[in-house]
Amino acid sequence: MIQSMTGFGEATVVRDGIGFSVEIRSLNNRYFKASIKLPDRFQFMEADVEKLLRIHLSRGSVSFMLRVRGKNAAAAFEINRDALESYLDQIREAKLPEGVTATVDLASLLTLPGVCETPELDEELREQEWALVESLGKQAMAMLVEMRGVEGKALRDDLMTNCSEIRKLAGDIAQQAPKVIEEYHTKLQDRVSHLLRTAKLEVDKESLLREVAVYADRCDISEETSRLESHLKQFTELCDNGGAVGRKLDFLAQEMLRETNTIGSKSNNATIARDVVEIKSRIDRLKEQIQNVE
Repeated sequence: MIQSMTGFGEATVVRDGIGFSVEIRSLNNRYFKASIKLPDRFQFMEADVEKLLRIHLSRGSVSFMLRVRGKNAAAAFEINRDALESYLDQIREAKLPEGVTATVDLASLLTLPGVCETPELDEELREQEWALVESLGKQAMAMLVEMRGVEGKALRDDLMTNCSEIRKLAGDIAQQAPKVIEEYHTKLQDRVSHLLRTAKLEVDKESLLREVAVYADRCDISEETSRLESHLKQFTELCDNGGAVGRKLDFLAQEMLRETNTIGSKSNNATIARDVVEIKSRIDRLKEQIQNVE
């Protein structure tokens, strides 16, 4: 079954008074694009998070956010006292021009290079924290994938409805096509008969049939209707097989449109022209829905 590219999943846990929560959101995108937001302390696991996302998702804009809350949460930064003292000593020793005063606040000092540092984590602690985040990520991903599956089913139903209508219209066109030749034959005969009566010209039957044959060949749409049916069959099979088929479906929709345009340009018939307009409208609907298929 096909998957939608739109979904949401979340998971939370509390450990030692610290709350951890993971949120994963996905939207449609032609390619895979990940946005990973982690507290500074957890930046070391960004590559592992992206790997986790890529295992389950192949297309879409994906947002991963980790939140850590709690009074006992470890500080994101440590103050390098030696660096801070060095800056303070330089400030005290600095001589300002006469009449110039300056004030220094702690917040400004903390932004100076080297004053605030991210605490180093030993390998064991990193592994423990990654195991926790990975577990939450998998839970959130399972929820997201389930939601994408539900939306994917709704997408498939809509796609199949439009495919059924296209198939029906294509069948009507195939039945109408022979009448186009018959109508042309009749009109040509009437025109020739009129000329024979008014201009006293002679036209042999073979020339008339040859002209009809040329027109029939020029207006033959059997190949186009056959290819259109083949594309519809492939389209249905891809929707049933599932997987990351969005790009293939988009290609098939483009091919359907190409065949439909050719049918429209070849057929000089009002009924077929109306059916062609309706098919193109249905294909536009397909293309619109395909944009959200993984």
